[in-house]
Amino acid sequence: MEQTKNVVGWFEIPVKNMERAVKFYQTVFNFELSRQQLGPLDMAWFPWVETGVGSAGSLVKYEDSYQPSTKGVLIYFTSFGGDLNQELSRVEQAGGKIEQAKTLIADDIGYMAVFIDTEGNRVALHSRG
Repeated sequence: MEQTKNVVGWFEIPVKNMERAVKFYQTVFNFELSRQQLGPLDMAWFPWVETGVGSAGSLVKYEDSYQPSTKGVLIYFTSFGGDLNQELSRVEQAGGKIEQAKTLIADDIGYMAVFIDTEGNRVALHSRG
């Protein structure tokens, strides 16, 4: 079978305080999230494009099933500016903590960094430059 799409189709980042989390991610990435209430789920969707590379996802608050963690899955966000230092420079002013500064993975792969968001999730950034 030929692979024609990326494996990840959607992601959800657990939050305890939706207002605080939305403000954090909007500040770090400099874009708007779309808040949705779907039954018991309070969600804030990240922007996405139908034909773009990568995956869509959201913040989600539903205490029965979602708990922020630094020990679980690590999601990598792609830098919109081409250099992850742009987003990383806004992490602490938005209330997060930088766990790993910009680090070269390999010349042909690019760079990564890791931060802890305001909810206690460990999240990563990736850029080519």
